[in-house]
Amino acid sequence: QVQLMESGGGLVQPGGSLRLSCAASGFTFSSYWMYWVRQAPGKGLEWVSSISAGGIKLYTESAKGRFTISRDNAKNTLYLQMTSLKPEDTAVYYCAKDSEGSVRGKGTLVSVSS
Repeated sequence: QVQLMESGGGLVQPGGSLRLSCAASGFTFSSYWMYWVRQAPGKGLEWVSSISAGGIKLYTESAKGRFTISRDNAKNTLYLQMTSLKPEDTAVYYCAKDSEGSVRGKGTLVSVSS
């Protein structure tokens, strides 16, 4: 049974940083592309970033230069380091096994506000 558990969200001021983590279990984590998606208040799911099993990294345009995705296959853990956060980054962030977020965790809330 696939389980994905996000942590690390919180309230941060504009320009601040957060590091999200996602603990994965129930599948061979090291073999899969992994994804971060987010859902802002009142909006649909939005793809944020992806990382391949071999470490190829992709980002949505708004995340480039500010977010860094990484993974630790020994710990079955996915990360998203977020810097220079903006109010428009406010959302529930999910880690997912697919880019549409159909298999995802319960999410962690990131609120960017002064």
